[in-house]
Amino acid sequence: MPNNILIVAETRDGAPRKVAFELVTVAKQLAQGMGGKIEVFAMGSNLASAAQALAQAGVSKVYVADDAALDASRFAPELHAAVLADAIRAAQPAVVLFGATGVGKEISARAAAKLDWGLVTDCTDAKFENGALVLTKPVYAGKAIATVKAKSLPAMVSVRPNIFPPVEANASAAPVEIVAVKMVNVRAKVAERVKKAETAVDLSEAKIVVSGGRGVRGPEGFEPLHALAKVLGAAVGASRAAVDAGWVDYGTQVGQTGKTVSPQLYIACGISGAIQHLAGMSSSKNIVAINKDPDAPIFKVADYGIAGDLFEVVPALTEELKKVMAEK
Repeated sequence: MPNNILIVAETRDGAPRKVAFELVTVAKQLAQGMGGKIEVFAMGSNLASAAQALAQAGVSKVYVADDAALDASRFAPELHAAVLADAIRAAQPAVVLFGATGVGKEISARAAAKLDWGLVTDCTDAKFENGALVLTKPVYAGKAIATVKAKSLPAMVSVRPNIFPPVEANASAAPVEIVAVKMVNVRAKVAERVKKAETAVDLSEAKIVVSGGRGVRGPEGFEPLHALAKVLGAAVGASRAAVDAGWVDYGTQVGQTGKTVSPQLYIACGISGAIQHLAGMSSSKNIVAINKDPDAPIFKVADYGIAGDLFEVVPALTEELKKVMAEK
């Protein structure tokens, strides 16, 4: 039985996303218990530089499906999943790793259905114990942690971003193989792509996140949060209440129906701590809560809490941080 590990590396604008290098770390951890080679598959458009970067990540081989039809701006789940399934059949790995991103969740589920493989999603740990693949993942909106043992291989696993450190680039480059792309009839195509203003830091890959909730009172209430985020080099997130109110864009939503983040530091401002929101950020390494209600549920999961008005606390915190940064 094959024992290789295949990483599905997500790309954006011709470059690998950070989670792709985090998956190499996961694959190396798995390889210690099962042996085998670590290979990478990437699909998209104009991937020459992406292939080179992935080839220097300490892997054995990189497969690339490079075609204009696979460009992320024209993402067609049916086509991407079909190309991926063909690549997996050819590589015959024992384990396939995905990032638990929007794209990763979409194509992993479709590919698993095409291949009739098992899929365990949103994992925070993966290892081999006594020859069995053992996975750890949050369940019940993060209120409990489940340990899942795969009954058999091959299997697919999606891993939550920002849990594992990305590998450092390796000087020796692995061979790159170009994969033929078979076109399929798709029932839905992207008609138009409207690009919104880019933020300085990608929320899903940020090491620090400053989030606002109902307590910010309106769109202008996010201004102090943006000021704090700028000082920290952080991304700005939001709770569902703030998004539903129209104060910020849906792309900033953190929670069960939004994005899942796992930063080194998560600062929750005016967020009560509903279980749906906790599901998207409870795996953060350090949580700081700022809320004027000392009984807010967010304080139960926070490592540090400040019971006070965010419109007083956040600006004061921002000014102090500016002083610290100026001294460095």
